[in-house]
Amino acid sequence: METIGPGTGNPLRAGLSVARQRRRLALSGVRGQVAKGRAFARQALLDWGWDGTATAEDALLLVSELLTNASLHAGGCIELVVSAGEVLRIEVFDGTTTLPHRHPSPQRGLPGGHGLYIVERLSDRWGTHTHEDGKAVWAEIEASRLTSGRSTGR
Repeated sequence: METIGPGTGNPLRAGLSVARQRRRLALSGVRGQVAKGRAFARQALLDWGWDGTATAEDALLLVSELLTNASLHAGGCIELVVSAGEVLRIEVFDGTTTLPHRHPSPQRGLPGGHGLYIVERLSDRWGTHTHEDGKAVWAEIEASRLTSGRSTGR
């Protein structure tokens, strides 16, 4: 795990500015990637004072969905990065350049095919970017939603 922030780079306590905080968790070859990623993201939200709201729970669901998608469709997650500033940005890096696509018609009540619809619904923005070793799928939530405590309602 790597924490980068202004000054010392140490995690910030609740109530302090979270400008330019970035945390990374290596997950390549790690068992239980989704659970470990959620715990990691939960601690970051707590340290940044963004816990205890419906939107924080939405952020943890986004982490779960992105990690699950990487596990099921991209051979596993290499790294989870969460960044704080004007937005909370969640990035999941994997080792394939195959871009995700939404299932054309997921079946209500049946598992599978709903992940990217959930990501789209809970985030303010999401997307992908490729790099030489694979891709990252990312989602963002406006920081104002995390501090206001209101649910997404989108």
